[in-house]
Amino acid sequence: MPGGYDGRVCLLILLLVLGPRALIVVWWLLAPLQWAVAFGGGIVLPILGFLFLPWTTLVYVLVAPGGVVGLDWLWLVLAVLVDISAHAGAYGRRRRAVA
Repeated sequence: MPGGYDGRVCLLILLLVLGPRALIVVWWLLAPLQWAVAFGGGIVLPILGFLFLPWTTLVYVLVAPGGVVGLDWLWLVLAVLVDISAHAGAYGRRRRAVA
C-alpha cells in the first residue's frame, strides 16, 4: 500500500475503541498466518491468552515472528503486568460491590 500503510492504524483505533479482546478477534480474522506462526499452529494458547492475558497475547503476536529477543522481553513483561493489574482491579471492584 502507498506510504507503507499496512492496517496497523485501523487495529490501533479498534483497540482504543473496543479493547484487546476485540482486537484479537479482528486481527486473527485479518492475519491468521501471523497467529499461526506466533503460536506454532496451536489453538489452545491463543484461546487461553484471549481469556486470561489479552494484552500479553497481542504483544506476543507482535514480537514472536522475529523471535523474542532483547527489548521484546521488556514488552512482554509490561503486557503481563498490565493484564495482572486489570485482573486485580476487577477483583477489587467486585469485592467493594459485594461489601
